[in-house]
Amino acid sequence: MKQVLVFILIVAAMATACKKDSFITGTANLSTSADTLHFDTVFTTLGSVTHYFRIFNDNNQKLKLHNVSLAGGASSVFKINVDGTPGPVVNDIDIEANDSLYVFVSVKINPTAQDLPFVIRDSIHIQFNNQEKWVQLEAWGQNAHFLRSTLIDVNETWTNDKPYVILGGLQVDTNTTLTIQKGCRIYLHANAPFIVDGTLLVTGEKYDSTKVTFSGDRLDEPYRDYPGAWPGIYFRGVSKDNYLQFAVIKNAYQGIVAIGPSINANPKVILSESIIDNCYDAGIQSMQSDIRAQNCLISNCGKNMVLALGGNYDFNHCTSVAYSNTFIQHKEPVLLVTDFIRDGNTVLTAGLTANFRNCIFWADNSIVDNEVVSNKQGTGSFNLSFQNCLWKAKSNPGNATANNVIANQAPLFDSVDTQKRWYNFRLKDESPAINKGSATALSIDLDGNPRPIGLPDLGCYEKQ
Repeated sequence: MKQVLVFILIVAAMATACKKDSFITGTANLSTSADTLHFDTVFTTLGSVTHYFRIFNDNNQKLKLHNVSLAGGASSVFKINVDGTPGPVVNDIDIEANDSLYVFVSVKINPTAQDLPFVIRDSIHIQFNNQEKWVQLEAWGQNAHFLRSTLIDVNETWTNDKPYVILGGLQVDTNTTLTIQKGCRIYLHANAPFIVDGTLLVTGEKYDSTKVTFSGDRLDEPYRDYPGAWPGIYFRGVSKDNYLQFAVIKNAYQGIVAIGPSINANPKVILSESIIDNCYDAGIQSMQSDIRAQNCLISNCGKNMVLALGGNYDFNHCTSVAYSNTFIQHKEPVLLVTDFIRDGNTVLTAGLTANFRNCIFWADNSIVDNEVVSNKQGTGSFNLSFQNCLWKAKSNPGNATANNVIANQAPLFDSVDTQKRWYNFRLKDESPAINKGSATALSIDLDGNPRPIGLPDLGCYEKQ
């Protein structure tokens, strides 16, 4: 009896194995992990990120795919690779029972005569057992001005007819002015610093469509929000008379770097109604330089503001704020001011004058006790003052004067959701920062909305 039972089990096992090893020939069940692949804006002549989907054999037997092909064939702007085999057509593909395979898709779009974004579509055709399934492909293309390792050595003006894509870096030469008009979009590759040895004039306006934006050139998910996507804007030693209004600088390694003092009576860099956001290392990094900033937001950077080796600084109605999120953990103060740097074993020092008025310095979800820190090691001048500010700090910064400072009261920003990366740093009605500023000559805020003549709010936004 036992021998008969063993024989039956062996036969059943062999039958099952033969069934799984054989191909299903009739109607088969097949599914895909996506019905459509979307590619966000892809600049012409530049390749995209690679997306993929999976093809599932939902049967207890092997399934042979007759082919997986691009409907557009060899002339399609899309390219496919099926489990390691490049297309546009891949024939006779076996999928084991209850198994799957990967189809990888990329796109490279040729230039067109259009200035506005345009849509490119194709589809992938899957044939099996006299059955078929389609996966749709859709990409947004965009023509652009492409600049590769470019030196600007004559005065030049950029208009907003098309985006500007910078590869390999751009340098504004000494005694040369680059003017960037309202509405321009500048996209920089990972190897593309924006270097200014001459003068940069950014003349944006208050609406989203008229601001001037600097960001990385990867616009597809998830790369579009990654910090450190491009190096940053660097104002070097002889650069002068730089002015940025209604500019948005985001996702850089360092947003703005200013090196060396001004070579004339004007600040090296003036920032007005501008946003520096999501920079991996620093939002503003300055070394013995000269910066004036008003109505500016510096947010969610590894180190929001580092003003080192002295210099001259004037910040009015600015908000420096950071929240730990999935990209950057807040571990450094939102403002660090020093009169020195270390060069190996040598300590270099220089005099400092820095005034902060009507500003907010705040952070949450962090391990930092003092969000405003100063450090003096030199014997020269060290004039650091805070007037009508709000900050988070267990102790006041050393060697500084502070008048009418609100300490450790949350500014009550409108809304913050670190999971969804949604940040609205305007003030709620009950914010302690409302009507706590001192009167200045500034008549607008970061949104371009009016400020009162009397008691303005602290920070870059005025409650309307």
